[in-house]
Amino acid sequence: MALMHEPTAPYHSVQDALRVLEAVARTAAGVTETELARHTGLGPERLALLLRMLRREGYVEQIGGGAYTTGDTLRRLTSVRDRERALAEKLQRMLDRLRDSVGAAVYISRYVDGEVKVTQYAAGPATPAVNEWVDFRYSAHATAVGKSLLTQLDHNARRDHLARHKMARLTSRTITSDKLLLSRLESQPPTVPVLDLQEYAVGTVCAAVPITAGASVGCLAVSLPVEHAHRLKQAADTLNRNAAPVLLSLAI
Repeated sequence: MALMHEPTAPYHSVQDALRVLEAVARTAAGVTETELARHTGLGPERLALLLRMLRREGYVEQIGGGAYTTGDTLRRLTSVRDRERALAEKLQRMLDRLRDSVGAAVYISRYVDGEVKVTQYAAGPATPAVNEWVDFRYSAHATAVGKSLLTQLDHNARRDHLARHKMARLTSRTITSDKLLLSRLESQPPTVPVLDLQEYAVGTVCAAVPITAGASVGCLAVSLPVEHAHRLKQAADTLNRNAAPVLLSLAI
C-alpha cells in the first residue's frame, strides 16, 4: 500500500515535536529551553508553542530551574509492556476532550489490512454517535471516514478497495460511480476536510481530517445531526488544530 498525499501541517508539527522529545530524553537531569533551541534548531516562538503542547499532553515536565524532563505520558508510551493500554487510554482522553470542545461525537479510524476500521470514539447523550446501519468496512465510498482514508492511498490501492466493496446506494446523495469517486478523491486537497453530507445516512453530516503516521493511514472525524450542519466547518477546523497531539501519540 502506498500513500498518495504530501505530509500535512500536523505531520510537520509532529516531526518538530519528536525532535524536542529526543533532545529531552537524552538528558536525565533535564534540559533548558535555550539548550533545546540549540539542539533542535527551532526558533524561540516555535519551540515555546511545542513545549506548551508537550506539557499539556504530559510528554514533558518542567522541573527546578525551568529545565524540561520526560513526562509520565512519554514514559508510558515508550514502555513495551504498557504501550498499547497507555496509547488507548491517552487517545480516549483526547477524544473525550475533543467531543466536549466541538459538541459532537468524534472518532479515530485506521486503514488496517485493507479495511476501514473505527478504532475509538467518544460520544454521549447530547453527542450521539452515528448509527452504523451499514458496516463502515463496506461503506467507505459514502462516509467521510472512508473517503479520508482512501484519499491517503495511491490510485491502485483505491481501485483495489473499491473492487472488493460494491458501491451501494445508501441515500439519494451517495456516489455509486467508481469513476466519479476516484476523480473526487484524486482532486481532494490534503489540508481540506473530507465531507459526508447525508451520503451515508439521512439526517447526519460528517467531516474527517487525515492523521497519517509513517505507513499507518488514519483520520479524525466528527458527526453532527443535519440540523447542526452549519457547525460542521468549525468542528472540522477544531479537529485539524488538534490533529498534531493525536498524531504524535500514534507516532511515538
